[in-house]
Amino acid sequence: MSDERDLRPADFPVTRLVSTRWGDNDSYGHLNNAVHYQLFDSVINAWIAESVPRSRDELGVIGVVAESGCSYYDELHYPDDILVGLRVERLGTSSVTYGLGLFARLHGSSPEEAGPLAAKGRWVHVYVDVGSRRPASIPSPLRDLFASAAKPVV
Repeated sequence: MSDERDLRPADFPVTRLVSTRWGDNDSYGHLNNAVHYQLFDSVINAWIAESVPRSRDELGVIGVVAESGCSYYDELHYPDDILVGLRVERLGTSSVTYGLGLFARLHGSSPEEAGPLAAKGRWVHVYVDVGSRRPASIPSPLRDLFASAAKPVV
């Protein structure tokens, strides 16, 4: 894909629909930039918790954010719903890089009716040992989950 602005919901193996809240808008009448990061963090961690329901003590590792970023292409607003797309763009020994897309959706519309890409996020988790907080290998339950959402090779 030559331009990431051409991304569509179908380019993301995982999607979640989230509702915006009145307090998400800023004084300019659109979602505050910080809300985009909250959506990224919430969708990633909910997906992991729902898919691998084990505690950090059982797994022995936690994912800490090492890097994040966002490119903004269009405004998002309350009260629209947002379709959040998630895919794994890189899977290393102790880190995983996610690509995320935010798409506006009018209430009651289908995912195919989502608007164009409004924002593209990049989020990197480095997995560290619970006790030492030093980088650790990603355990197989998490590695398998991440592999299931890997970006297709084009």
